[in-house]
Amino acid sequence: MYAPERQQAILHLAREKGRVEVLALADTFQVTAETIRRDLNTLGRAGLLRRVHGGAIPVGRLDFEPDLSERETTAVAEKERIATAALDHLPQDGTVILDAGTTTAALAAALPTDAALTVVTHALPLATRLADHPGIELHIVGGRLRHRTRAAVDAWALRTYGEITADVLFLATNGFGTTSGLTTVDLAEAAVKRALITAARRVVLLADSRKHGEEHFARFGTLDQLDLLITDTGLSDDATRAIEDGGTEVIRA
Repeated sequence: MYAPERQQAILHLAREKGRVEVLALADTFQVTAETIRRDLNTLGRAGLLRRVHGGAIPVGRLDFEPDLSERETTAVAEKERIATAALDHLPQDGTVILDAGTTTAALAAALPTDAALTVVTHALPLATRLADHPGIELHIVGGRLRHRTRAAVDAWALRTYGEITADVLFLATNGFGTTSGLTTVDLAEAAVKRALITAARRVVLLADSRKHGEEHFARFGTLDQLDLLITDTGLSDDATRAIEDGGTEVIRA
């Protein structure tokens, strides 16, 4: 296959799936990762793709959001390691907020049965998972349900989070970076996330390294608002140093 043919096929995949990744493309087309990077750069210079960490997305797709079921099957091992590391940062008999997300859901699944916590969440999947947990006092925040994320948004959710203070927030994001900050695809979700950050004494971001360098439509915060980022070993040394230089502790699980 000639380079223009491969690039056309890559563009088709990107538009079909919303994102393509270097290593997966290299395997698909049986070429080196460097060849794929050159292809993506060529498509980027043509204005057809936008490079993100580890791959690319079609131009005009900053609002792309995979379905929850798809995200639940992505980077599963990394999310489980992140969740395990997050257990060390639970407050003793304290109050935590769990943001909507598949990595925070992994944390909810990992909570030990003897954990004694007050948990507040606006995410239906997390609330369902924790409903029968013997040691948890669960508070469910209501509002309009976003079907894409199964999370409550808008005025009811914002008002509730404006009335509480938690010990720790475990925050989720669609993208993070030292320049782009914390971003998600939906303005209503972004507003709730801003309210979450304000409602907690300590903010811990749980995000796998694939999200580093990704930038989406709605910005809801900056990295200097985080006390701690828990990610996986895929985050490079350079990226880790840049984040830590901004004042945020980083743990790579």
